[in-house]
Amino acid sequence: MQRLMICVWLLFSLTMRGQNKQPVTVTDMLKIRSIGEVTLSPDGSKAAFTVTTKENDGDSKLDYKYVSQLWMVSTEGNPTPRQLTAKESAGQPAWSPDGKQLAFVRTVDNKPQIFLLSLDGGEAIQLTKFRYGASAPKWRPDGQQILFAANISLPELLKDSILNADHALPAWSLEKPGFTHNEQLKAAHAKPNADGTLEEVRAYLDNNITDKKALVINKLDFQDERNINGNLSFNQYFVTGIKPGEVPAAVTHGFYSFAKVDFTPDGKQLLLSGHIDSAQHPDRPQENEIYIANGDGSQLRKILGEGGKQFISPTLSPSGKWLAFQFSRVNQITIPQLAIMPVEGSAKDMIVLPFDRVKGDLLWSGDEKYLYFTAPSNGGIPLYKLDVSTKKVEQLTDHNSGVGSFDVVNNKLVFVKTEPANPFELYLANASGQNAQRISNFNEPWVQGKQLSIPEKKTFINNKGMTIEYWVMKPVNYEPGKKYPLLLEIHGGPSVMWGPGETTMWHEYQFFCSKGYGVVYCNPRGSGGYGETFMRANLNDWGKGPTSDVLAAVDKAVAEGWADTSKLLVTGGSYAGYLVAWIIGHDHRFKAACSQRGVYDLSTFFGEGNAWRLVPYYFGGYPWEPTAKANLQRESPITYVQNITTPYIIFHGDNDRRTGFVESEMLYRSLKVLGRPVEYVRQPNATHEITRSGDNRQRIDQMLRTWEFFERWIN
Repeated sequence: MQRLMICVWLLFSLTMRGQNKQPVTVTDMLKIRSIGEVTLSPDGSKAAFTVTTKENDGDSKLDYKYVSQLWMVSTEGNPTPRQLTAKESAGQPAWSPDGKQLAFVRTVDNKPQIFLLSLDGGEAIQLTKFRYGASAPKWRPDGQQILFAANISLPELLKDSILNADHALPAWSLEKPGFTHNEQLKAAHAKPNADGTLEEVRAYLDNNITDKKALVINKLDFQDERNINGNLSFNQYFVTGIKPGEVPAAVTHGFYSFAKVDFTPDGKQLLLSGHIDSAQHPDRPQENEIYIANGDGSQLRKILGEGGKQFISPTLSPSGKWLAFQFSRVNQITIPQLAIMPVEGSAKDMIVLPFDRVKGDLLWSGDEKYLYFTAPSNGGIPLYKLDVSTKKVEQLTDHNSGVGSFDVVNNKLVFVKTEPANPFELYLANASGQNAQRISNFNEPWVQGKQLSIPEKKTFINNKGMTIEYWVMKPVNYEPGKKYPLLLEIHGGPSVMWGPGETTMWHEYQFFCSKGYGVVYCNPRGSGGYGETFMRANLNDWGKGPTSDVLAAVDKAVAEGWADTSKLLVTGGSYAGYLVAWIIGHDHRFKAACSQRGVYDLSTFFGEGNAWRLVPYYFGGYPWEPTAKANLQRESPITYVQNITTPYIIFHGDNDRRTGFVESEMLYRSLKVLGRPVEYVRQPNATHEITRSGDNRQRIDQMLRTWEFFERWIN
């Protein structure tokens, strides 16, 4: 009897505990603390990492800003993270070789600068006060210098008496009509005078550009993420001593950019990644090479480079003997191949290590037997270990979670994990991923008190014979026998992949499930995470094929019997904004629809968005070429606008230059002329990244406005 009473009490306690949990609210988004930039100390005894929170912005109770700080945790004994920095945001931590200091980056006077923090105590000291800023710090192995990056505009570089002492001009043409040898740049040294000589008038006109009275465009890539931008800038690298006040010395030179530079393990040389071509404007070539140079940047020589190819992600082994890298053909949709070669060898010594996924964050093991990396795969972002001798790949974490930043030192693995039960936490395991334990508590306390919906993975075979994976999330208040609205969520890219390891959608999924909606999402043909053949399956087919996949996922979810077919809804952003518009122009099952920052006219997108290269990559040419023109018209949702009758809300940011916003205006106006139920929302100052890293008040607004719009039409 006593045992029976105990069992009854435990069952009652667990039931009440579940009933006491609260649904996820829209403002729970503000509670999520994200973790990144994990780096282990040289002996592996400590890990430094960043934690980003959302804090009140000034006196406003509605506006929240992002604040990132450095934290540290021991990997021994009873790990307990502790905060290292406060107030102004800090990031990009880098351990000194002796493990006694951390270099990191903090913004000062609107420029990133490098700071040093002693682990013996005391305040961080500002190391650099470089006029161009300083970021991405890396220590020389002897601890006597720090390498860093700085972004320098063309006008600044032309006038810099140290970096360009000879007043040199780019050897490649700036493509300004009528100036084949860049003669116009001589105006940089003339006195501005509207009534002066031709050179003085040119200097006057350049001064108007500086004062933002005119914006002159001559470059091919004239949009950045948020503005029309006619300027050129170059990512250059410098070294500085470790005492404040020392003058940085340039180790890269010229009118070129370098994507990555690092010391060799002996500290005597530099490994560089970039593209140097004196004949072409930097906007033109898509190739990338790998170089090596002396520690001061002299005697630069190419290790890898070939016309029509990119060589990226160079990573030296601990001894400096082996180079790991990735390579691919340019101007096409492809997955880069992973390879290694002796640093003193050549391309003929290359050993390809096959793995048909997009690989990131290459890291050598200390004994040089393995390469670690993460790769989106089948809905998760697992961590992998590749044996370089056998070419065998071992998966260390599962497909039901996502690994973010990680590091491995002395048989210790520290990594960030996202899973359905928690958006971000830090984990410690051995180098094989075994005996993993959670060593942080950043989100666990508030998540424990929330009702969560756990995604259920399912599959089907599409009309191309491909296996399509999809996930169904039931409403948190689900009761068998009842009917619920069902929301189809579609991913962007189009080569993105979604699954339980997806960080950016964790809150949105849970929010809609807490509102009594079911959620279904899938990875249609063209998605990443399933190999190159799958990723290329939507070439010249952005609409019909992927539509059949996502609608099949809806049909499969509906067949389970709990979804109310009179309350089907659909939403998506970027490419998914495109696909939502395509779907409702061809199918009328949805009660309401939402597109965010989408593409609706592919010909216009070619000129309006900085992702314009997707047009020739996917559709075989340019808008003026007959075959490509026909493809673009057939695949553009605006072509079918007269068929759209579904109630529709369209979002776009004022400063979204990745997809551009004119198309959304055209789609909206077309639907208004046709008298269709449509609402258009513009977000001031918002870029394409609004739902991931944008203004928090706008993120909340967009989610609530979407929910409110859906509620108008299903109730």
